[in-house]
Amino acid sequence: MTKRRDWPSTSHNANLYWSLRCRTGDRRHPSESSAVFTLGAPFVHSISKLCISLVAAALLWGCGQPVAANPDTIKAELSRKFPDLKTERITPTQYGNLFEVFTGTEIFYTDAKATFLVLGSIMELANRTNVTEDRLNKLTAIKFDDLPFDNAIKIVRGNGSRRMAVFEDPLCGFCKRFEAEINTIENVTIYMFLYPILAEDSTVKSRNIWCAADRQTAWLDWMLRDKVPATAAANCANPLQQNVALGQRMRVSGTPVTFFEDGERIVGALPKAKFEEKLAKADRPDPPAKK
Repeated sequence: MTKRRDWPSTSHNANLYWSLRCRTGDRRHPSESSAVFTLGAPFVHSISKLCISLVAAALLWGCGQPVAANPDTIKAELSRKFPDLKTERITPTQYGNLFEVFTGTEIFYTDAKATFLVLGSIMELANRTNVTEDRLNKLTAIKFDDLPFDNAIKIVRGNGSRRMAVFEDPLCGFCKRFEAEINTIENVTIYMFLYPILAEDSTVKSRNIWCAADRQTAWLDWMLRDKVPATAAANCANPLQQNVALGQRMRVSGTPVTFFEDGERIVGALPKAKFEEKLAKADRPDPPAKK
C-alpha cells in the first residue's frame, strides 16, 4: 500500500507509532514486523518476527481467560505514559491475558497494568487466521450503501452482481498492479473513488481522468497502459475534494483500499483469488461484530 506523503503528521497515533519504530531503527510496515515496547524503560527492544513478542507475553502471563482488569484504568495508564496515544476502546482478548487497544485505525496490545505494548498481529495457529487483521476489518467497517457512488467511476464487468468500492491514487504504483489484478474479475461492479493524496500531480491526473468524455476508459488507459489523460477544461467540476474528505473521515491513509458490501475493508493489493474469496463472503455477511 502507498501511504500519503504527509500521513504521519495527520494522526497522533501515527506519530507515536513511527516515533517508537524509529527509535528501534525499524521502519517497516506493521504487517512485516512486530515489536514489544516496555513503557517507561530507557530502551526499546525490537523483535523482527511476527508474533514472537506475543508468544513471549503469553508465556509470561499465561493463556486462558483474560484477567480481571478495568479498561478505563488501562486507558488512563496508557494516557499517562503516552499522552499522544488516542484510544477509542480497550477490550480483553483470549490470548495471553493481553488487552486490545483500538486507536480508530490500528490495533495494539498491552497487559492489565499497561507495562508494555505489542505492535504486530496475533496469528491463530490452528487455522492460520490473522486475528488482528480480521478484528481490525470489523472495527473499521462502514455502511456500504451510504457511500456517495455518484462521486466514483463506475466500472461494470459481466452481470455486475457483486459490488465493491475502491479508493486509489493515480500515481500509486501498488494501485497499478492492483488494477491489473482486479481487471480480470468477472460479474462485479467497481466504484472507483479517485483519491489524490500522494502528490500535486495526483490531483492533476485525477481531475483529467474525471473530466474525460469516457472516465472508465481514461482511468484504465492510464492505470493499465500508461496512456496520459488529456488535459481537462479549466471549468470542469469534479468531486476530488469531497473524495479526500470522505476518505479522511473513513481513515483511509493510503491506497489502494477496498470496501466490500458487508462494510469490511482490505488495505493494499491482494491476489485475485483472495478478492474472489472476499467477494463471496460479502454476499453472505456475518453478524455485526461486538465492539
